[in-house]
Amino acid sequence: MIIIGGGLGGLSTGCYAQMNGYRSQVLEMHEIPGGSCTGWGRGDFTFDWCISWLLGNGPGNQMYQIWLELGALQGKEMRHFDAFNIVRGRDGRAVHFYSDPDRLEAHLLAISPADARPIRSFCDGVRKFRKALAVYPFLKPVGLMGAVERWRMLAGFLPYFNTIRKSITELMSDYSARFRDPLLREAFNFILYENHSAFPVLPFYFQLAAHANHSAGVPEGGSLGLAKSVAQRYERLGGEVKYNAKVQEVLVESDRAVGVRLSDGREYYADIVVSAADGHTTAMKLLKGQYLNDTYRDLYTRVIDEPGMLSPGYVSLFLGLRRPFPDADPCTTYLLTDAEAARLPGMRTPSINVQFRSRHYPELSPDGTSVVFATYFSTIDSWRPLRDGPEQASRQRRGQELHTLPVRHGREYSAAKRRVREGIVGFLDDRYPGLKHAVKVADVSTPLTQVRYTGTYDGAFPGWQPFVEGGETLEEEIKKNGPVLPGLENFYLSGVWATIGGLIRAAAAGRHVMQFICRDDGREFTASIDDSAPPPTHRIVPVSTGTTSTGTTSADRPTTTGVLA
Repeated sequence: MIIIGGGLGGLSTGCYAQMNGYRSQVLEMHEIPGGSCTGWGRGDFTFDWCISWLLGNGPGNQMYQIWLELGALQGKEMRHFDAFNIVRGRDGRAVHFYSDPDRLEAHLLAISPADARPIRSFCDGVRKFRKALAVYPFLKPVGLMGAVERWRMLAGFLPYFNTIRKSITELMSDYSARFRDPLLREAFNFILYENHSAFPVLPFYFQLAAHANHSAGVPEGGSLGLAKSVAQRYERLGGEVKYNAKVQEVLVESDRAVGVRLSDGREYYADIVVSAADGHTTAMKLLKGQYLNDTYRDLYTRVIDEPGMLSPGYVSLFLGLRRPFPDADPCTTYLLTDAEAARLPGMRTPSINVQFRSRHYPELSPDGTSVVFATYFSTIDSWRPLRDGPEQASRQRRGQELHTLPVRHGREYSAAKRRVREGIVGFLDDRYPGLKHAVKVADVSTPLTQVRYTGTYDGAFPGWQPFVEGGETLEEEIKKNGPVLPGLENFYLSGVWATIGGLIRAAAAGRHVMQFICRDDGREFTASIDDSAPPPTHRIVPVSTGTTSTGTTSADRPTTTGVLA
């Protein structure tokens, strides 16, 4: 079996392939595993790009079992902040979205007693979802469930039916409009760091409930550490990863996938080919637009370019600071004034999320230093004209595909990235005096950076957006026909482009595709938990609640840190 792509989806597919007796090989275009689940070094600092929270990194749900099967968490410390995010308004007031719904309710009522009804309703929803997570299915795809299994799944959700039904049919933007307090009315839209305008209430319940259950923290070693752990699990199972191996074409004979051709001309042959690469690249480039039914043709020629169908791209700034900032919170979303937003190129929503990443991953920077990770949503269209020039921009407006062009770094592009750095550093220096002069290393990435390093369409990670036409259509297609393309045998799809969601969805996609392959080959699927290292440990890290005279939050006291067995 050949697996295209060494991100979490490809590595997961490889692990489950090996567990089920297949000989497999992962081909990865980069020199390290992980795809978008990555980090990189700058001097003494490691900048972790991906995991701000990892769904399923604690027990009590099926997600946790998948991570243990992949060897992702064993031997590591899982860190859980007691506040998921802080949203700070333009007037300096702040909303702490605590993990514990009881504490969250008390905090919100203190801010606005007049909003007691929607506050209590929301916190009750989080409480119910804490229990619902235990029955949420991840281990087996719905398309392979028999009638009895489906009924059992639905029966498990019956106690939470009304909460789920209401929360999936009401947009958070509509729910938040109930609040009288203007800060709460806006802040609720930013619980998940940025404003996900198409999201209903359900993912907000799901995320806060997982956090409250200590199953959405961060893993010691960060994103690249997680990816390397899964790659090592794959190799211990007998698999092989070939790096610097960019697939250019899937080889097909008599409507059967028989192998791949790399960009350097090398060819590899196999009985089964699985693509865990970018969905558009797979369908339209590696397979030249063949083997598409009406659903996939519409997805990859029309829907994919409609606004809001893909997850938004990010502009990211990393700062390596020479000294610690003990008053800094792990995660804060700042709501910006129009003037502040105007200083940042390509900004889609006037807000930035700022994480003092060294609070998440202290092992990734030297003692006595700090790492800042600041992000905001930005579409790739905001950056392409800077790269491609007027003629190419005109072609872009006519809908032609510029994402296949090589990424170049022109003078205007570099100047725009410099504006990002100067704008965010200036903003943070006003709130954390001395930060500007503490900067030792800085690094800016844009959606074009994502295209360059991972090949993902328009820099959209993790691919299709849920709760809109694209993501819902893909889900129905996979549920109905499985992760295959019509008319092409021995070829399967995996990874985030064969599902919707983040890293746990990518990991689950590898498990699911191997269940389809085993069914097609008449094998019984099997999986086992990696016992090569001890189970993970868990630590709760408190987040500060007060403010100093400068407007920054007061320091946490490390001595109050709690430890879970």
